[in-house]
Amino acid sequence: MVATSYFVQHRWLAVIGLIGALSSGGCASWSPGAVPLGTPIDTVRARIFAPTGEYPLPDGGTRLEFAQGSFGKLTYMLDFDSKGILTASDQVLDEAHFAKIVPGMSGAEVRSRLGRPANLMWLAWQKLEVWNYRYFEGDCVWFQVSINQAGRVTDTGNGPDPACDGPNTRD
Repeated sequence: MVATSYFVQHRWLAVIGLIGALSSGGCASWSPGAVPLGTPIDTVRARIFAPTGEYPLPDGGTRLEFAQGSFGKLTYMLDFDSKGILTASDQVLDEAHFAKIVPGMSGAEVRSRLGRPANLMWLAWQKLEVWNYRYFEGDCVWFQVSINQAGRVTDTGNGPDPACDGPNTRD
């Protein structure tokens, strides 16, 4: 009976300690998708890991890219106005955002809208770079953007994601 009471007391102390650690850690860092609108950019930079990209916005503001997730399937873009206040936050790796990528657009504009690609391939005979973006709605497909030597989008579409290929069965 004494051993059980000792175990129960220490288990509750461990639970209380864990709750305290989690709550204090919650104040120290945020996930990019949970940052409240109106937050200053300096606060975001201090509380979230370093952005994976930074892009100027037409209104003089700044867009911060936070690529993350399993196989790079999540990218959050946080938009700050010219005063450095968060005005928008969006997870951009989805079909709605992909539909806005069109031929003729610059590669820089694609990067500022979708962030860094999960994979890059060079097609020498076509003289194209293919940027591949994984995303959750894609069932073993990824979104592909072809960029020519002038840095412009020539084509977009879905293709098979090689990460879904089974083990090599060749002898």
